[in-house]
Amino acid sequence: MVGVWLASLVALRLAARDGLLAGGAAGVGALAAGPPRKGAAGERGKGDQHERTGSRHNVTGTRRRRIPAESQRRVRNRAALRWIMVAVALGAGCGAVATAARVSVREAGPLVALIESGEPVEVWAVVRDDPRALTGGPGPRAYLVAVELERVRPAGGGDPVRLSARALVLGSDPGWRGLLPGQHVLAVGRLTAPRPGDLRAAVVSVRKSPRLIGQSSWAQRAAGALRAGLQRACEPLPDDSGGLLPGLVVGDTSRLDPGLEADFQATGMTHLNAVSGANVAIILGVVLFVVRRAGAGPVLCAVVCAFALAGFVILARPSPSVVRAAAMGAIGLLGLASGRSRAAVPALAAAGAVLLIADPELAADAGFALSVLATGGLLLLAPVWRDALRARGWPPGAAEALAVPAAAQVACGPVIAGLSGTVSLVAVPANLVVVPAIAPATLLGVASALLSPVWPVGAEFAAWLGHWPAEWLVLVARTGARVPAGALPWPAGVPGALLLAVLTVMVLVAARRPVARRLAAVVAVCAVLGALPVRLLAPGWPPPGWLVVACAVGQGDAIVLPAGAARAVVVDAGPEPDPVDGCLRRLGIREVAVFVVSHYHADHIGGMDGLFRGRAVAAVAGPDWPEPAGGRREVAEAAGKAGAPVWTVGPGWTYEVGGLRLEALAPLEPLRGTNSDPNNNSLVLRATSGGRSVLLPGDAETEEQNDLVGRFGTALRADVLKVAHHGSALQSPELLDAVDPVVALVSVGVDNDYGHPNASLLARLVRSGARVLRTDQSGDVAVTAADGRLAVTVRGPGTVE
Repeated sequence: MVGVWLASLVALRLAARDGLLAGGAAGVGALAAGPPRKGAAGERGKGDQHERTGSRHNVTGTRRRRIPAESQRRVRNRAALRWIMVAVALGAGCGAVATAARVSVREAGPLVALIESGEPVEVWAVVRDDPRALTGGPGPRAYLVAVELERVRPAGGGDPVRLSARALVLGSDPGWRGLLPGQHVLAVGRLTAPRPGDLRAAVVSVRKSPRLIGQSSWAQRAAGALRAGLQRACEPLPDDSGGLLPGLVVGDTSRLDPGLEADFQATGMTHLNAVSGANVAIILGVVLFVVRRAGAGPVLCAVVCAFALAGFVILARPSPSVVRAAAMGAIGLLGLASGRSRAAVPALAAAGAVLLIADPELAADAGFALSVLATGGLLLLAPVWRDALRARGWPPGAAEALAVPAAAQVACGPVIAGLSGTVSLVAVPANLVVVPAIAPATLLGVASALLSPVWPVGAEFAAWLGHWPAEWLVLVARTGARVPAGALPWPAGVPGALLLAVLTVMVLVAARRPVARRLAAVVAVCAVLGALPVRLLAPGWPPPGWLVVACAVGQGDAIVLPAGAARAVVVDAGPEPDPVDGCLRRLGIREVAVFVVSHYHADHIGGMDGLFRGRAVAAVAGPDWPEPAGGRREVAEAAGKAGAPVWTVGPGWTYEVGGLRLEALAPLEPLRGTNSDPNNNSLVLRATSGGRSVLLPGDAETEEQNDLVGRFGTALRADVLKVAHHGSALQSPELLDAVDPVVALVSVGVDNDYGHPNASLLARLVRSGARVLRTDQSGDVAVTAADGRLAVTVRGPGTVE
């Protein structure tokens, strides 16, 4: 499995021919290495035989030399190492060849020609998974749909290209929303090339609704009916538990609040709201427990569990992720139920290898890695820890309840640390205290789904009963996500994952010795007792006395100004909800005194939903400019849902709250016919707090900046300048001279396509004596004022606290 995994991961980035050559080389290497020589094996066998019988003579009476035990071990180790090398090489060959075969479809000449032409095409495709709605930007909602292409031809006519290749449809029509996996569709759109390392042959951008060709299978229709029935039964429930219950049962998170989803992730409980091997193991474990209590034998238990597994796959939709989760969950349950890890571990490896060969793209899927590691932890670590706890007098149920989440967390920890840049300290306790609620919530949710087609009232009653244990899960997730120092910073990416993996293996090996266990326990307790008070008393973020924070939200703006305890004024919200929500959470902002929109472009308002998550917003303010109309409408709708009044403001508007004073300086006159009229009619603000000033010019370009200088001149002087339009080249030198900032903040996305920020602009700011901070390089940036001096504090790119 390891050989297949690594080879597939590498071959995804190679051309098909290179992948085939790599696979052939690996296969030749495996054949060249071959199995251990018979002589070595025979010598080892004879030595073992003489060791067992104690004989010093063969049948003819000739005296023979005893092979020392140390030599026998060396021979066995060499033979085992050779077998491992052969197996890994064979796996690498299979993985490289299987991946290259899939990549060759993506590189097919006729398909590449259609992509490069950019002309409209007709596509015949089969839906592979549920449509996923894209949220966060203004305008109509778009949908991502994974499909399998069957035929493609130019929209103007011609011979179709027949193929079997994956693709991703980006549909902007609501007709894509209700599709079921297995449905055949015909659509017209444009093909674009996929990203590197993606087995999808193309991305299809479609404006119109698809035309259905036939129906999906009965299993998919049944799954759709049951899932829709579960959602209907959960509609009367509170938003938190009503959105969580379908996710807990079948991984349907369409109604789950994104803020709550982030809390589950921070608390290490994400597996409860996504279809994973843990979901399957929980459901089958409950079924197995009930069947065993009824006195059923092993055969009947296996049959009932098989039917339950098939039913779950149908209910959760037999998409690739669900099938993967079902395979991993079944193997994990097999190991826990039988206690025979020697049989279950090869089954896990075989299942992983088969899944990778069938779908090489899983090699780059973090969900697959987590499934395999969690299942391996359940097989190798959980039984040992459970038995050790029981040997020390723990009750069986309590020992298993602690061993299972601890083993899964330890096994998955390196991958989670690499993805999130943190190590959670609350994951194991949180997963332990929710154990009693998982089984009843899951069973009642499944019962609600099964009852919904025949007894809707009974389904609603089952959902109402199930929402009570779900409320406990919500409480634990929300509380755990807010524990001070609950997540420790850790290096992100592959280096961080490898570092934690090495440390984990070292600890597990050392823990086999009693002295090492005691030493590790003492070191851990001392580290926690020494570091935790420091993090509680001086957590480092937000820094004391902060004047303004530029949030790292990608290619967009989100500026936070403190306005009292847990309250702030927020200017713009970035392009996506999650980054601005995370920034405000880290700052401890629970109330927004006023949300100011500098202008209505998507990179300034797309994250509004994140700003409104769980926060009271007293008012929304924006400029009197009608474009873009879709963005302005989105702002009005979001404010209406939150019950916040919308103020249209202009020059002369002032607002004071919590020691903070805001003043609108521009636009002085409407500017038309410029390079970008919405940018050049941005609301320009000056914020003053504690005698320090911050100038926030939005995306104002040269025309509006020159108007400002002509009206205010040197009165524009400010301590901090939020550089306009992400540091574009369209800046007025006169404005920079008039402001003469001590600190210049550039809110900009990593590797953006616009060439922001402009190098000449940054050099000019540095020459003028300004300290320049960029969110793409420094993450969230805070400017602090203390003892009559300004200072800056940065969190670092990609870090989460």
